[in-house]
Amino acid sequence: MNQYLETYQKWKEQLTNNKELYGELTSIESKPMEIKERFHKYLEFGTGGLRGIIGAGINRMNIYTIRKTSQGLANCLNKIYPSKDKKVVIAYDSRYKSKEFALESALVLIQNGIKAYVFENITPTPLLSYAVVKLEATAGIVVTASHNPKEYNGYKVYWEHGGQITDALAMDITEEINNITNEFEIDVAERSIAEKEKQLIWIKDDLLNSYIQETKQLVLNESLMKYATDLKIVYTPLHGSGLVPFTKLLKEVGFTNIHLVKEQIEADPSFPTVICPNPEEPAACELAVKLAHNVDADIILATDPDADRVGLTIKDSEGNYLHLTGNQTGALLIDYILQMRFEKGTLPSNGLIIKTIVTSEMGAAIAKAYGIKHIDVLTGFKYIGEKVAEFAKTGSNTFLFGYEESYGYLFGSHVRDKDAIQTCLMIAEMALYYKNKGLLIQQRLEQLFEKYGYFQEALVNINLKGFDGQERLERIMEYFRVNHPHEIEGSKITVIKDYLLRKEINCRTQKKERLTLPCSNVLQYFYENGSWCCIRPSGTEPKLKIYFGVKGKNQDDANQQLLNIKKTFLNIVNNID
Repeated sequence: MNQYLETYQKWKEQLTNNKELYGELTSIESKPMEIKERFHKYLEFGTGGLRGIIGAGINRMNIYTIRKTSQGLANCLNKIYPSKDKKVVIAYDSRYKSKEFALESALVLIQNGIKAYVFENITPTPLLSYAVVKLEATAGIVVTASHNPKEYNGYKVYWEHGGQITDALAMDITEEINNITNEFEIDVAERSIAEKEKQLIWIKDDLLNSYIQETKQLVLNESLMKYATDLKIVYTPLHGSGLVPFTKLLKEVGFTNIHLVKEQIEADPSFPTVICPNPEEPAACELAVKLAHNVDADIILATDPDADRVGLTIKDSEGNYLHLTGNQTGALLIDYILQMRFEKGTLPSNGLIIKTIVTSEMGAAIAKAYGIKHIDVLTGFKYIGEKVAEFAKTGSNTFLFGYEESYGYLFGSHVRDKDAIQTCLMIAEMALYYKNKGLLIQQRLEQLFEKYGYFQEALVNINLKGFDGQERLERIMEYFRVNHPHEIEGSKITVIKDYLLRKEINCRTQKKERLTLPCSNVLQYFYENGSWCCIRPSGTEPKLKIYFGVKGKNQDDANQQLLNIKKTFLNIVNNID
C-alpha cells in the first residue's frame, strides 16, 4: 500500500469521533487522486508559516495540523529559551475556524509551560505585531490566510522583535515540527484550568486603544487636520477585521466624513460579496466604487481580512474612479512623507526606505532626489520588519518607509509588519493635503511620472495546483535557471541574479559576485533599457509569480515595453511542458 493510503487509513481510524473530519474522509473513499492530494505530504511550514485549504488530511488546515505546528513551535521556544518565562500572543481574523485554531494553538503552548495571551475578538495582523513588542512576548501567532479565498486559513509566526520569523528560525521550527511523528498524541491543556491559573489570558480593548494613541502620533501635518471633515472617504473592510480600528483611528484624528460599504462591514468568513477578498483586485471594490459615485467620494480605501494590506482607489479629473497599483500608492506615499519632512526640517541624514526586490524602482528614485538611501530585501514583509527592528536597536539608520508591490506599507516603527490601518491614516492625510491645494492625487502622480520617468509594473500569477502543478512549477524554474532570455526587442540582458545560488552575473563582463541576501528560489533579469523581470514560486499559494517592471519615456513607451517583456517571458513559460 502507498504511504499516503496508509496515512489516510490511519486518519480514518483516529477520527471516528470527529463527525466533521471523519465525514470528509469517508466521502473521498472512491477518489484516489483526492486522497493523494490530501495525504501525499504534510502542509509545509515555510517562512510564511502555514497556509492551506481547511479540511481533513495532513495537507490541510485542521486542529491536528495546528496542534503539530504549535507543538513544534513550543519545542523550539523551550530549546532556545530553556530558563526564560515565555509568553506568546495570539490573534486571528474572521475566517472559518480562526478562533478555534487560535485556541488550539494556545492550549498546546500552555501544556508546554508557555503562557498564551489571546485576543478576545478578531484582530488585524499589525495589532498582533504591536502586541508582541508591547507585551514583551517571546513570540506571536496570527491565524489568517490574508486575502486567499474563503476555503483557506493559515498560521503565521512572529518573534520577539514583532516581525514575522525569517529563514533561520523557520528552519528550526520546521525541524521540530518534522520530528513529531504522531499528531494525534499531542497533549493540550484544559481551557478552564488554564484560564483559572492565568496561563490563558484574554486580551481586551486596552491594547487597541494604546495602538490607536501611538498611531495618531504619525500625523505629519497637524495643522491640516482642522480641514479633515472636508475629505470624503469610502471604506470597506471586505468582511474582515479592519472596521473597528480604522473607524476609531481616523475619527479620533478628525476624518469623520467616512462612508462605509454596508454590504461588506460584517465580519463574514464566507466573503459573500466578493470572489476573493483581495484589495489588489478592482472587482473586490465594485460596491465601494458604486457608493463613491453616490456620495462623490475623494478616495476609496479597502483593507483585506487581516487588515495588513490596503488598496487605494482615487477620483480622476473626469469623475471616474481609478484603482492604483501598490507601486503607485507606495511612490505617492514616499513622495508625500519625504516632502512633509523636508519642509518641516525633520528629514534625517541617516533616513532610509526599504523595498522588496520585486517592487518598482520609482520609490527609490524619489528617495534619491531627497538624498535618502534605499535598500532592497527579498520578497516578504518579514525582511522589512527585521530591518526595522534592527535599526530601532542599533540606531544606525532612521526608518522612514517600507513597502512591497502587493499593497503592504509601513512607516511607524511601533509595528514591525505591514499595517493597513496606519497606512489608511497617511493616505487620508495625503489626499487632504492635495485637495486643499486644488490638486487631485491623479495629477500628483502624473507630476511624479513627468519628473522621474514613466515606471510601470505588472504581475502575472500562474496557478499550478495539486501534485502535477508543483512538478511543473519546478520544471519552469529549472528551465529559466539554465536558459536565460538574453534579448527582448533589441534590448540586451545586463545582469542576472539567482538568489537560490546566491550569485549575480554581469552579462557584459561575465564577472560574478555573491549576493548578500538570503538564499531563495528567485530569478531576476535586468535589461539595458531599464526593464526587468523576476520569477519565483509563491511562498503561500500554489502559484508561479512573474513580476515585470519597465521605465518609459512616456506612457505609450512604457506600455509597449511592458507588452514586449511580458510576451517574451510568457511565451517561454507556455512552451515548457
